[in-house]
Amino acid sequence: KIAIEVELGNVGKKLNHDIFDQIHPCQYCTILNQGNDEQPAIRVGFFQLFRFATCKDVLMMVLGSVCAVLHGSAQPLMLLVFGLLTDTFIEYDIELNELSDDRKECVNNTIQWKKNYTEGIGLMTPLNQSDWSFMNNSTWEMLTPLEGRPCGLLDIEYEMTLFAFYYVGIGAAVFLLGYFQISLWVTAAARQIQLVRKLYFSRVMRMEIGWFDCTSVGELNTRMSDDINKINDAIADQVAIFLQRFTTFVCGFCIGFVKGWKLTLVIVAASPMIGVGAGLMALFVAKLTGMELQAYAKAGAVADEVLTSIRTVAAFGGEKKEVQRYDRNLISAQRWGIRKGLIIGFFTGYMWLIIFLCYGLAFWYGSSLVVNTGEYTPGTLLQVFFGVLIAAMNLGQASSCLEAFAAGRGAATLIFETIEREPEIDCLSEAGYKLDRVKGDIEFHNVTFFYPSRPDVKILDQLSVAVKSGETTAFVGPSGAGKSTAIQLIQRFYDPKEGMVTLDGHDIRGLNIQWLRSLIGIVEQEPVLFATTIAENLRYGRPNVSMEDIVSAAKEANAYNFIMDLPQQFDTLVGEGGGQMSGGQKQRIAIARALVRKPRILLLDMATSALDNESEAIVQEALDNVRKGRTTISIAHRLSTIKNADVIVGFEHGRAVEKGKHNELLERKGVYFTLVTLQSQGDKALNEKARQMADNEEEQERLNLSRAGSYRASLRASVRQRSRSQLSNLMPESFAPIAIERGPRDAVSQADKSEVCNAIPEEEIVEPAPVGRILKYNIPEWPYMLFGSFGAAINGGVNPVYSLLFSQILATFSVTDPVAQRKEIDSICLFFVMVGVVSFFTQMLQGYAFSKSGELLTRRLRRLGFHAMLGQEIGWFDDHRNSPGALTTRLATDASQVQGATGSQIGMIVNSLTNIGVAVLMSFYFSWKLTLLILCFLPFIALSGGFQAKMLTGFAKQDKEAMEVAGRISGEALNNIRTIAGLGKEKIFVDMYEAQLDGPYQAALKKAKVYGACYGFAQCVIFLTNSASYRFGGYLVQQEGLHFSLVFRVISAIVTSGTALGKASSYTPDYAKAKISAARFFQLLDRVPQISVYSDTGDKWDNFQGNIEFIDCKFTYPTRPDIQVLNGLNVSVKPGQTLAFVGSSGCGKSTSVQLLERFYDPDHGRVLIDGHDSTGVSVPFLRSKIGIVSQEPILFDCSIEENIKYGDNSREISMNEVISAAKKAQLHDFVMSLPEKYDTNVGAQGSQLSRGQKQRIAIARAIIRDPKILLLDEATSALDTESEKTVQEALDKAREGRTCIVIAHRLSTIQNSDIIAVMSRGFVIEKGPHDQLMALKGAYYKLVTTGAPIS
Repeated sequence: KIAIEVELGNVGKKLNHDIFDQIHPCQYCTILNQGNDEQPAIRVGFFQLFRFATCKDVLMMVLGSVCAVLHGSAQPLMLLVFGLLTDTFIEYDIELNELSDDRKECVNNTIQWKKNYTEGIGLMTPLNQSDWSFMNNSTWEMLTPLEGRPCGLLDIEYEMTLFAFYYVGIGAAVFLLGYFQISLWVTAAARQIQLVRKLYFSRVMRMEIGWFDCTSVGELNTRMSDDINKINDAIADQVAIFLQRFTTFVCGFCIGFVKGWKLTLVIVAASPMIGVGAGLMALFVAKLTGMELQAYAKAGAVADEVLTSIRTVAAFGGEKKEVQRYDRNLISAQRWGIRKGLIIGFFTGYMWLIIFLCYGLAFWYGSSLVVNTGEYTPGTLLQVFFGVLIAAMNLGQASSCLEAFAAGRGAATLIFETIEREPEIDCLSEAGYKLDRVKGDIEFHNVTFFYPSRPDVKILDQLSVAVKSGETTAFVGPSGAGKSTAIQLIQRFYDPKEGMVTLDGHDIRGLNIQWLRSLIGIVEQEPVLFATTIAENLRYGRPNVSMEDIVSAAKEANAYNFIMDLPQQFDTLVGEGGGQMSGGQKQRIAIARALVRKPRILLLDMATSALDNESEAIVQEALDNVRKGRTTISIAHRLSTIKNADVIVGFEHGRAVEKGKHNELLERKGVYFTLVTLQSQGDKALNEKARQMADNEEEQERLNLSRAGSYRASLRASVRQRSRSQLSNLMPESFAPIAIERGPRDAVSQADKSEVCNAIPEEEIVEPAPVGRILKYNIPEWPYMLFGSFGAAINGGVNPVYSLLFSQILATFSVTDPVAQRKEIDSICLFFVMVGVVSFFTQMLQGYAFSKSGELLTRRLRRLGFHAMLGQEIGWFDDHRNSPGALTTRLATDASQVQGATGSQIGMIVNSLTNIGVAVLMSFYFSWKLTLLILCFLPFIALSGGFQAKMLTGFAKQDKEAMEVAGRISGEALNNIRTIAGLGKEKIFVDMYEAQLDGPYQAALKKAKVYGACYGFAQCVIFLTNSASYRFGGYLVQQEGLHFSLVFRVISAIVTSGTALGKASSYTPDYAKAKISAARFFQLLDRVPQISVYSDTGDKWDNFQGNIEFIDCKFTYPTRPDIQVLNGLNVSVKPGQTLAFVGSSGCGKSTSVQLLERFYDPDHGRVLIDGHDSTGVSVPFLRSKIGIVSQEPILFDCSIEENIKYGDNSREISMNEVISAAKKAQLHDFVMSLPEKYDTNVGAQGSQLSRGQKQRIAIARAIIRDPKILLLDEATSALDTESEKTVQEALDKAREGRTCIVIAHRLSTIQNSDIIAVMSRGFVIEKGPHDQLMALKGAYYKLVTTGAPIS
């Protein structure tokens, strides 16, 4: 650590900084703990962290520890040298003082009175009173013989040369010890960590699937990166540094007590005050930070809610209202932040006050021991004083290592427990039989099962089913009936809780797992491809498979042709998760992969459900060819896939309830019959209705539905769920249009969510923002900044003043006159107290002023940023870089990081600058020669600190990059664990992962050496500086008569300012971060949206009719420019008419509605509203005339009343209006039945209400706007019959006298529209009223009669 001189001025600085070092880690821990209370209990002892160390590692660690202990004792050792050095200087000075009295002389190396003086006393005559008294005294003096003070023996230059050598010697030793202590420990840690990583990953890959159900993949990935890094921090350099600091602590106190126990006790007695201060401060800061984070979390929740439902906000013009709501929540966060600044300022001031009082006390008492009783020499006083100080400081710094140890132990708990855990189904074990011949009969005997993650839900209940070899068995049934689970039991992903699954009569639990899985080929609903080439993906099916086999499998799977059409054929990369392939292509590659295995048993889990009809036919054909001669189990919802199975098994509630062929089962009228009816008859019923328009319309519908109601709902939900999860995974080409329709429609579809997780937005490169512009936002706070800077400047001047006082005290010891000496000492101690009091107030001023200006700036930026976000056009939000998650994070982090360039940073910079300025000026004033010499060393002192920091961040970055590849492998493996288990490829992934670990390991070894060298250098620079400066100081004292106290003054002033420089440079990363954050922010503020919400320019007119025309509109979504959504749409609606859009998903129905709302503008063509081109109309005006009810209405987390009032944000709405709107929407009665009536909170996203209730609130919200145009996008599709009727009535009421555009799938909602427009591929193929279109016998007629759902 830094030699004394630094300590001198630095003690205060250091303590101050330590307090911060201590706060920051623990403060974050506290905050984290509030977040997740289930922080794992620490069950790993510290020494258990080293359980994976080899003998070589242990040896390295022992040697490293020895070096650390020796290094730790270097600093106290230096104190001994320093004490002697001080004494030498003082002796020399006293001798000079004595000899400057011209009545004394040096005889035989002792000082004596000059002979002629002693004789001439009597002759002298007094001139006046004062002279006389002086005479009297000096006469007395001269009559007492001098106690033989030696003289002429002390060659100060020689002595100083000797001391310089001591310093150099200690410095060299410190360099070597520092190097070894760090490099040995870091190397040992790197070796252990590599082992832990390998063990952990290979153990995780062996776990049974049930374990993965209970452990999220994200958590495992975090553990593999962060937690193992935490262990690394706990067993690497921190241990060495801890040992070193602890040794210094022990040695420092030893010196104190051995050399002077009295003074030591006095100093120790005062130290609890500092400890208490530090403790309280940590406590308060942690608490306030917690409060601030909580307050900000509230605002963040508002931002998240608003950005998630941005389309709703835009449609109802709620932007300004939301910005205010956000701002209200920011105020409390700001208040806590300011309080935190004040508290930090107060306690920092308090610490300084106590420290200076301590100095005063120690020097006062110590000097009395030196002067009055002569117990100590001045050197001893310094040894004791600094011994105790260094000890205290090192104890403080050592305690920061304890944080790392605790974090490491906490992280190790989970990791070591996983490494020790024995998997229930060990997929890599060699145990178990392998049958010689496999026939392929599979049977379930009374199997009962529930998932480990949901032990309360029974999935299979006494299931008994036999699957004969060579036959194709289809499992059908509603979702959740246990079909897929049965398949997973065959693969032995899980073991049944009761009963057993047998293969050819053998319980599969007795068979070898890898062998069993090698018999099975599986094609799942969402096939997982690995991010490599097509050929490699097929090779995963079976190791060392020949190219011919690959080609023939591809042909069998009907995949060969499309693969050969690709430019690189079998070497085409399929992208992350197969993202470059369409759904059908992925399915076919997956089928080929299953076939390459030449499986005895083929499992098809919904293998075609996600495909469009064309691809389905192709894949289906492929599957039919493949099934011959194999035991096949197929799960499907589509009739076409099931009809030709040999046996069909109907599942319900975890049991097999029926079994037989297609026709037999139809006669039984059970589960299978219901399923079939749903798909064919169900729709025929609708058609008849359309043909007859008969009176028994209602009757028919009810009958049809009562039989299949709940089942139909669940089926639809499950299909929707499955297809949606498909989309969210990776929108493959084939159903891109659906994905698009979906994205915009339910404002945040699952796709966005997965995007946030998968695609951490790539940062665009931004030029750092100029500081001037950042400060411009802070202008209103200039008085705060002025006062703060004033306080900071005074605080900066404290350090040099301290070195001034310190050297002044040393100077007093060489004063020979006791009275003058005492007086001088007292005045200096008083001065210490004054400095303490001043710095108390200035620290408070600095803390408060800067936190106030910084917090106000942060709040202002957050508000402006949020305001700017809400002002962007909707297309901007489609970009996954601007997903709600990313934007909320940006608001939270960027705004607070900008503080790094203003606020407290300015304080720190002003502080450091005044510190350096005052010190340098003072030093030049006292001795410019010595100052120049020390300034040569300054860059090294400042650099060593900066260099060390730089090295470490550089390494961290390299480590991160090196680990990223390994992280990608582990991430891919864990995300697709089922596929890997099914293919039995765990080992391959473990090997790949281990291969990737070599890079980081080599880097870590290199880092150990470089980091060690840097550390050693940083530690020894100060020793060298001291040796040079004292040697030169001795020369100046002897040759140029410089007073010795000035040597100390200059050295301590410059060295402390050097550390201040280091401090200032440690703020640069924050500063750079701040500039980049600010730049990102300004980019957002400067972006000019293509469709401006806030501007009032544009056409407005009074008698708004609601006459709408689409003329030749073409449109693509900005995020998918390759897919033409609208392709020349022409359609018009007269005021008061209802237009219905029908057509399959992705044909552009919802898109046309979004063009009307001006969420987007058409790329080509025009949308005319009352004859005005929509692009010229004022956006707020246009949207105020439109009310929208969408498929998944988005409600805000507030009361029902506020949600309804949201419909019109331009005025204050009375309660009566709310009630009348609610009555029109058939909502009033339901609300009145609730305990809190209109004040009932609807929950986040309206989760407290049922779908129908949400829809009706949305309708009331649209009605209260009193719009001229009403848009109903699938407003009833998600409801059951009962609620649908109610909502439909409400809608019919709402439509009266308004222009209305309806998008729907159900006939009942469409047929009484004035115009029905049938869309396909982005344009209208036929339009007219229902009867006219039926007469045309075109597309609409087909849709209605074939009963294909109009979807």
